[in-house]
Amino acid sequence: MLCRAAPLVLLCVFWVPAHGGPVENLHPNITDQQLFWGADQYDFSVVLGAAGMECFWHFAHRGERFYLNFMVQWVTGVGQDRHLSVTVNAPGGLLVSTVDDVNGQVNFEAAETGFYQMCFNNFHNRFGSMQIFMSFGVYYDGSKDEDARKEEEERRFRDLNDTLSFIEEASVRLDRSVFHILRYYSFSRMRSSADHFLLLSSSRYVSWWSTALSLLIVTCGSLQLLFLKRLFISSRTGSDGERPRC
Repeated sequence: MLCRAAPLVLLCVFWVPAHGGPVENLHPNITDQQLFWGADQYDFSVVLGAAGMECFWHFAHRGERFYLNFMVQWVTGVGQDRHLSVTVNAPGGLLVSTVDDVNGQVNFEAAETGFYQMCFNNFHNRFGSMQIFMSFGVYYDGSKDEDARKEEEERRFRDLNDTLSFIEEASVRLDRSVFHILRYYSFSRMRSSADHFLLLSSSRYVSWWSTALSLLIVTCGSLQLLFLKRLFISSRTGSDGERPRC
């Protein structure tokens, strides 16, 4: 009886591992394109802490174009360094691309299907954080406007760079213009005050001199009239028909 049970036990030992492990393919009749297919693209900003690192994953099929655009928007802290270290790894762990700069672009053809890893490392700033803007996605076959989307993404990235540069330049110009406006306004107020006091002084000067000249004219007229009246002396001692004599 024991001899008959031994082959059964050995059969169970070898049978269980063969059918008790995990199932690797849940849907053998469905391809990966049917499971995950779509034109995906993402645009957002993240803040990396001091010496911090953030990783993101994006799915791509073999033969498709994978793109990544990034730019450092601002940096805070002591010893600011705007450089950002970016690495892109394939699903198998192979390093596909690496960039260490303030902004950069990564564009390559996916050699295998799976999730590609993008890691952003802020090891240059150990005492400060930074905010980065990123835009990444995949261009799939069968998309009629693939080139148009790629050009649109590149244009948007260039427009963003141009916009930030324009905002910075406009802010500097605005600050300089406001400073000059305040300076000219102060000069204008000083000139207005000087003109006001000069006008008051001139008004008092004209008023005093007008009053003095008026009094002088009245006095001179009165004296002339009195002098003329004293030139003609009338004598009443004579006859009534006698004329006044000078």
